[in-house]
Amino acid sequence: MVTEATFTVPSDQFPLGTVFNQLPNVTVELERLVPAQDVVIPYFWVRGTEVADIESAFTEHPGVQGIRLVDSVEDEYLLRVEWTLEYDDVLTVLAETSIPLIEAIGTNKQWTFDVRGDEQRDIVEFQRRCRELDIPITLTSLTALTPVETAIEVILTDTQLEALVLAYDRGYFESPREVTLEALGEELGISQQAVGSRLRGGIKAVLGDALSGLTVNPE
Repeated sequence: MVTEATFTVPSDQFPLGTVFNQLPNVTVELERLVPAQDVVIPYFWVRGTEVADIESAFTEHPGVQGIRLVDSVEDEYLLRVEWTLEYDDVLTVLAETSIPLIEAIGTNKQWTFDVRGDEQRDIVEFQRRCRELDIPITLTSLTALTPVETAIEVILTDTQLEALVLAYDRGYFESPREVTLEALGEELGISQQAVGSRLRGGIKAVLGDALSGLTVNPE
């Protein structure tokens, strides 16, 4: 059965963790990864700061060859990283074991990685390989997913799912609405325009999946 696991790694035990030395309050989010051999994530977001030269916030690390800014929106920065493939870390083990990375968030306290295996033994193999390479991971949760959970998460991005769940919980879809886009944005740490975009994209994806194959027969 498809199994999802959450692992944590100390903030200084991952190459991009050098940013917290200069910017301790930022959050780093890696793009989702469907692995292939020798391929690791090239893009990541830095959120929660306004720095003119964001690349300089990352000090040298043996796992990173170079980092460059791709785009920025207010206090969110999209960067591209060139990894040193010979350096062993969580990402290289994911590529080696062909386990998809669902989400990875870094703070000055720790990195949190959500991964998914086709079987629980895939997660066990991932753990075993990390131990062999002395990568200090800690398993914090292990969940067997139902077919419905898996289908929903496949059609939605992590940010769309997060925004939809929060909006539903806070009463955004009630009539009258119990929360504004601005308030949702403050809770998510993004602009209200970004919240609206994620909600629209998520709703469209869910409706498209639910309505696919259906036909309307007008009277």
